[in-house]
Amino acid sequence: MSNPLEPEVKTNPQGDPITSAEPEQKTNPQGDPITSAAPIKVGGSSKDPHEGAKKQRVVTPEYMFFEAPRKREFITGSEAAKEAVRRSNVDFSVAYPITPQSETMQLIGVLYGEGYVKEYYRGEEEYGVMSAIAGGSRAGVRCFTATAGPGTLRGIEPIASWPGHRLPAVAMFTCRVVNAPLAIQPDNIEISYLLNCGMIVFHAENQQDLFDFIMKGFIIGEKNDVTLPVGVACDGFFVTHARNYVDMQEKGIKLPPRQAWKGAVPVLDAENPPARLSRDAPVQKSNFMAYNIHAVWQQEVWAAVERSRRYIEQYMGGLCTPENVEGAEALIVASGSAAAQSREAIRLCKDQGVTVGFIKIRSLRPFPTKELRQLCAKAKLIVVPEFNYVGWLAKDVAAAIYGYSDAKIVAGPHVYGGMSMPVEMIVDEVIGGLTGKRSIAVPDSAIMGRDVNQAEVAHFMQNI
Repeated sequence: MSNPLEPEVKTNPQGDPITSAEPEQKTNPQGDPITSAAPIKVGGSSKDPHEGAKKQRVVTPEYMFFEAPRKREFITGSEAAKEAVRRSNVDFSVAYPITPQSETMQLIGVLYGEGYVKEYYRGEEEYGVMSAIAGGSRAGVRCFTATAGPGTLRGIEPIASWPGHRLPAVAMFTCRVVNAPLAIQPDNIEISYLLNCGMIVFHAENQQDLFDFIMKGFIIGEKNDVTLPVGVACDGFFVTHARNYVDMQEKGIKLPPRQAWKGAVPVLDAENPPARLSRDAPVQKSNFMAYNIHAVWQQEVWAAVERSRRYIEQYMGGLCTPENVEGAEALIVASGSAAAQSREAIRLCKDQGVTVGFIKIRSLRPFPTKELRQLCAKAKLIVVPEFNYVGWLAKDVAAAIYGYSDAKIVAGPHVYGGMSMPVEMIVDEVIGGLTGKRSIAVPDSAIMGRDVNQAEVAHFMQNI
């Protein structure tokens, strides 16, 4: 029992007594010491570390995306994501490390220290991170996080609930291997898990795309008739850790804040619970009500995905970008890092006297079905290279143009597990496909012939 006459002894988080020589150490919620609490002293005077953030001025999305002067810098993809968040007026971000995303979220922590992000902390694991993002978005604030590979799959349950709860957060997926044997190398198979949960999904080819898509994702997802989360995917390491030129607006401007009151559904009201949560007794206890409500709401979520098309057109210039398609017998359709490899393959094909068109897919959900049907109508050959085993893009391309094109479709070449894609593999599929030479890299089951045969089509769709 303590003696009331003795002075109280303060202790640190480890239980050791704090002496006069040991000042009290402030800590964050995880118990880590806060080292940036005191103002920075420069030349004997104190400098506010948040000075730059406080001076940022709000501009319209139209000015930010189309009118603001830009300066070119040579930076990594992780740095491009950081600079996008700096200009996006983000309220809340949660991080949990996983390669190759860790550097990105570490840099978001730097933005927090500088005052550009209002709240930031490290989560316990990915499920908790994605649940925290859900809570923040439900409360009406602008949220950002990032993950990769196994982290995506660990957080997929709360991520898959975001669209149904109409949470317009932005998540960056720095794609990597998820299959065993585990590796940290680039492979975008995780995108196939994201395509059908109801979120908008963009696939960035390079650092410039990553910078632009993140900022535009906030504005598109927060539109009143959309109100959906946006996933911005890139191929890990190829984009996150490599450097490229990025044209960026000045640091002194930022997007308008989220206006949650304009959203499709009301935000969580902590003073008047429950809010927007499926706790109503008829929903839980009546099978008919549960089925009906879920079915109707799923239809509305996907209708909102479709409504985002006009904003993607407005702010991103389209769901896909065609290059030299008119008059080309062969087309390459690709997204992400495969798009960069495809451009080099097209150059090599031109050296051999073969003109090849190119269609870069930027938005995977919504998918540019109408655009592909028009662009591929006269093609004789379509090659779809991918950085994954399952061929999720080829499936979507084939389903989109079936009945609208007589083209021979090659679902490949594929590389996976972290391998880079030699451009010669793409060239071989183009030249071989036009000349009738049998492929040595793509199995027959992943090639749909030009003469449309129902049995062949069914076999193709089952095997790609």
